[in-house]
Amino acid sequence: MDDDTLIELRGVNKSYSLESRPLRRLWQQLRGQVDRGRQHHALWDVDLRVRRGELVGVIGRNGAGKSTLLQVICGVLEPTRGTRRVRGRIAALLELGAGFNPELTGRENVRLNGPLLGMSSTQIEQRMDEIIEFAGIGEFIDQPVRSYSSGMFVRLAFSMATSVEPDILVIDEALSVGDGMFAHKSFERIMALKDRGATILFCSHSLFQIESLCSRAIWIHDGRVRFDGLSHQAVVEYSEWQSREGLATPEGAPGAQRFDSAAATIESVTLADAPPEATYRSGADTLRVQVRFRSDPGIACPTLGIGLFTVDGRVLVSAGNWLDGADLRRDAAGRVCATLSFPQLPLLKGRYTVSVYVLCDRAINLLASAEHVLAIEVVQSDVRQGVVTLPHEWRTGNDE
Repeated sequence: MDDDTLIELRGVNKSYSLESRPLRRLWQQLRGQVDRGRQHHALWDVDLRVRRGELVGVIGRNGAGKSTLLQVICGVLEPTRGTRRVRGRIAALLELGAGFNPELTGRENVRLNGPLLGMSSTQIEQRMDEIIEFAGIGEFIDQPVRSYSSGMFVRLAFSMATSVEPDILVIDEALSVGDGMFAHKSFERIMALKDRGATILFCSHSLFQIESLCSRAIWIHDGRVRFDGLSHQAVVEYSEWQSREGLATPEGAPGAQRFDSAAATIESVTLADAPPEATYRSGADTLRVQVRFRSDPGIACPTLGIGLFTVDGRVLVSAGNWLDGADLRRDAAGRVCATLSFPQLPLLKGRYTVSVYVLCDRAINLLASAEHVLAIEVVQSDVRQGVVTLPHEWRTGNDE
């Protein structure tokens, strides 16, 4: 393990007994003899090396072994077989506040859990005011945690977990927590750790976030590493596998997935000036998607992305206001209305869906989404095949 390597796994397996009888399972563990035919392999022969300053995304289906991998790296779980070597201080955003005692005050919980993050008693006291200020819970810091709202609880846990200036930051699913203002603060703190050179492992179902944030990504499937390389290549490999396996959004399911947060809420997505039954003529009609959303006025104005998808979930085209240099106009109440137009719609015949994404001002952190919220039909008068028409020209004879 060289000086630049912070995480190294070699031949790591993590298995669980499927024995349903508790006494029998205990007896097997005491004797160190497990029926290998009755085991679940959450990880299987995983080799991984992560260097200082790398941003590594972790992708895969639910149950693929992503969280188990992160827990092994953090030392929450011990591998059944293989070696794990980790150097440096780890901050893990896995289950925030899992070690808090509800009967103790917030301040007492910080003092109790600080040593688990590698802080001495002196360091805890030196950082106490900063932790309290960042969490924004004021005088409640000296009240029992059981009296906290869920937002206050999570804010304090996040503030403490990220106050240690870690060498390695592990994030499982969520990049931000709490209300709109705190979500922005938490995201900015994570980005500051990134800018200071912390190694970051980020597990997410959002392939957009993985590709935007990470230079490298690992695809885990059935406990094995199926791909380890550049993030955009990992996204392509994983997306193509999903399409082959029929695991994308099922046909005829517009509006299947919606997400709002305290930072932003999508109020409506409509087709402006739509033809009857949302049936568009290829190359003739203009598709106009109008989005109204509301965001917390206390944070920077979010960005807006819109995508067109086939009915099996494959993305055809996407557009973002930040990519096209179009600034969004937001009123004092945080409301935004924006319309994206596709003149002379270049899609060929078929059925398509529209998805909308509200992202942070850096266009990385997802604040709200409405996936496959609208469905459209495209018709054409000729027999061209495919999904899109591209500008082209013919030359014949000796004109070359």
